[in-house]
Amino acid sequence: MRLTDFWARLDEAFGPGYAASIARDQVLSQLGGRTIEQALASGEQTHVVWRAVVAAYPDRVPARLR
Repeated sequence: MRLTDFWARLDEAFGPGYAASIARDQVLSQLGGRTIEQALASGEQTHVVWRAVVAAYPDRVPARLR
């Protein structure tokens, strides 16, 4: 998954304002206690980060974006 696709999915699932907040502020245990931004900055693959988002927010991410 390209990084632009990742951000588009996150925006679609949460809305642009809330997506930015989640990426910056929410620590996900699935990412080893890092935020989305921290995981991506450290070189984690986007599909791994996306799977962590889906696992953390199963009710927010539509099935078509999984």
